[in-house]
Amino acid sequence: MLPSTEFALLRRLATEQSAARVPSIVAAVVRNGDLLWSGARGFVDGEAPDDDTQYRLGSISKTLVAVLVMRLRDEGRLELNDPLDKHVPGTSFGSSTIAQLLSHTGGLTSESPGSWWERSVGGDWAALQASLAQDALKNRPGSSFHYSNVGYGVLGELVARHRGTSWLDALRAEILAPLGMSRTTPHPEGRRANGYAVHPFADLVLPEPSPDAGAMAPAGQLWSTITDLARWTAFIGGDTGDVLRPDTMAEMRAVATVDDGNAWTSGYGLGLQLVRHQGRRLAGHTGSMPGFLAATMIDPDTGTGGLALANTTSGPAILSLVVDLITTADEREPKLPAEWRPSEVDRSLLALTGLWHWGPTPYLLRLIPGGMFDLSPVANGRASRFRPAGPDEWLGLDGYYSGETLRVGRASDGTPTHLDLATFIFTRTPYDPSAPIPGGVDESGWHA
Repeated sequence: MLPSTEFALLRRLATEQSAARVPSIVAAVVRNGDLLWSGARGFVDGEAPDDDTQYRLGSISKTLVAVLVMRLRDEGRLELNDPLDKHVPGTSFGSSTIAQLLSHTGGLTSESPGSWWERSVGGDWAALQASLAQDALKNRPGSSFHYSNVGYGVLGELVARHRGTSWLDALRAEILAPLGMSRTTPHPEGRRANGYAVHPFADLVLPEPSPDAGAMAPAGQLWSTITDLARWTAFIGGDTGDVLRPDTMAEMRAVATVDDGNAWTSGYGLGLQLVRHQGRRLAGHTGSMPGFLAATMIDPDTGTGGLALANTTSGPAILSLVVDLITTADEREPKLPAEWRPSEVDRSLLALTGLWHWGPTPYLLRLIPGGMFDLSPVANGRASRFRPAGPDEWLGLDGYYSGETLRVGRASDGTPTHLDLATFIFTRTPYDPSAPIPGGVDESGWHA
C-alpha cells in the first residue's frame, strides 16, 4: 500500500497497543485474497511479533466449525432445518435445529455447567452431554439470539459423528490442508505469544492458563497466525477455493438474527458475526480466551478485510480496531473496478438472454460469470442471481427469489417460450397468449 496509508494503519495499531496496555498485538489488511499490509507492536520474548507468531483465536474457531457443518449440508448429509436429535440423539435439547445452533438461536445455555470451561481442563462428549441433562435450554428455540459456546461443542460432536473421526481431524483434512493453513493448530507450535492478564491499576501482567477444552474445544480452542488468519479472512469474503461454494459462504453471511434490536449494528449469520458500519456490512468473528483477544472482519463488496491478534485478556477495543483498519484502507485506497474482458460462455445459453416480461413489466436476463444468470427489472422490481441446478433449471441465490427454481419452458422444436419462476411466468412479449399465463389472457387482447 502507499507509505501514507501504511503509516496511518500502523499509527492506529500503535495507539491501541499503547492506550490499552497490550503486551503484544499484530494486525493486517487483506484485499481480494492478498495480504496488503501487516504490522506489530509490543514484544514476545523480548522481540517484536511477526506474521508467523501464534496467538489464540478463541471464538473465531467457530467459523471453521460452521464451514465443516455447511460442507455436510452441501453433501446432502443433513438439512439446516433438521432437529439435532436426528444426528446427535439423546440430548435434552434435541428439538433445536442445526441452523439454530449455527446462529445462536437454539436457546441453549451460554456456558457449559461446572467450572468455567475456558480456564479448566475439559471432559469428553459424554461428560458434556451428562452435564446438560437438565436446564440446558434457557430460551424457546428460535425465539431470540442467545450466544452459546455450548452450541458449538455440540456441532463439533455432530461433525465427528458424520465423519467418523474427531472434528479436529476433519478440520485438518477438509479446510486447513487445502487452504495451506499449516500454522493453525489446537495447541501452540513453534513461536507463540503467551497469554496475559494486565493488572487494572498497575503495569503488571499475570500469565493465563490455556488448557485443552475437551468437548468444548470447537467453541474456541484454535491457535493461528496473521498469515493463516489472512487466508481465512479472504475465505469468509468469498475466496473459498475448492473448500466451499461461494454461494454457500454468501448464505452463511446472510442475516439470521439481530442481537441489538432496532439499532441493527450487530447480528449473526450461520456461524458468522455481522457488523453494520457506515453503510457497509462486514462479516467475520471476534474471539476471546483468557490471555487472548482476536478479530477478523471483511467487506465482501470491496474485498477488503482486517484482522488483529493480541495476548491480553481484556483492554483493547479489538473489533473497533479491525473496523478502523478496513475503513482506513478503503478510504485512502479504494478498490478499483476489475478490468472487463471477454470470456467464453456456453453459447447455447445465449438463446435465453435478453428481454422477458412478467406481465407488462420488462426484465433483462443476462449471463454472468460462472455460468449463472442475472434477472433484473428494466426499471423497478425484484432482482436475483441464479446458478445452474440441472437441465433448464437454475436456483435463486439472493433477493426475493432466493432458494426458488427458475425453469425454462420450450416449444416442441426446443425454442424457449417462457420462464417459470415460483409460479410467475415470464414471456418474450407481455402476456404472450401462447404461454401458460396464470388466469389466461383476454381473447380481445390489447386495445385502446
